[in-house]
Amino acid sequence: MGVGLKTPDAMLYIDLCLSDGVRELFGEFWVRAYDPPVEPSRINNADFYLITHEHMDHLDPRTVGPIAQASPQAKFVAPGWCVDLLHECGVSDERIIVPEALKPFALPGTGVVVTAVPSAHYKKEYDEQKGYRWLGYLIESNGVRFYHAGDTIIYDDYIETLQRLPLPDVVMLPVNGRDHYRETEFDVTGNLLPVEAARLARDLGWDTLIPGHNDLYPNNTIPFGEIVHVLETTAPRQKHKFLQPGELFYYVK
Repeated sequence: MGVGLKTPDAMLYIDLCLSDGVRELFGEFWVRAYDPPVEPSRINNADFYLITHEHMDHLDPRTVGPIAQASPQAKFVAPGWCVDLLHECGVSDERIIVPEALKPFALPGTGVVVTAVPSAHYKKEYDEQKGYRWLGYLIESNGVRFYHAGDTIIYDDYIETLQRLPLPDVVMLPVNGRDHYRETEFDVTGNLLPVEAARLARDLGWDTLIPGHNDLYPNNTIPFGEIVHVLETTAPRQKHKFLQPGELFYYVK
């Protein structure tokens, strides 16, 4: 789910995973399908770095640490659950922003407005001190809204929560599915099924859907053809885009 977001005011990065740390720590099930498109130590233009949750394919210490050093101006937006890990990556408290869920706020020094949206991986988890454990982010800049869902399934009031928020133009959802065997044999927490993503996009009126979380680790994916087939049958007029590593995608409204 790693992506960079360039706006007129700031350069944002979300959930980058630019190392082989997951495989080295958890085994060969997590072999990468492709090399990182850039070395993290070369990312010196980050103004803000958003993290949806603490899982290593979203908060990768070997990515965060070098970027924090190469981009000393960067501030990190993350759930309270991630603060200790950010400290271990060399990020001081002065650089960390813990957002309050569903409360829009402007990124300091910019016109970029961010709303943290609770996610469920598989359920919403909330702590009085740390807040919601799993988040997505609705980001508005230059008249365009981009929603990055993080990792999630459709929880009880997820659709109603999204309906209460401003309508996003581009949405990146985790569409690598879930199944009993990945869950029980490899302790994999899955994500949205293709039909769930297609229905969300169709029913909520999103302009462009970016299916994500389905290419980095081949053992934790579903065929892209399944996603296309479901979109063709469930939401045949839905615009969608599969991003390749390092690909630049312009969105003009």
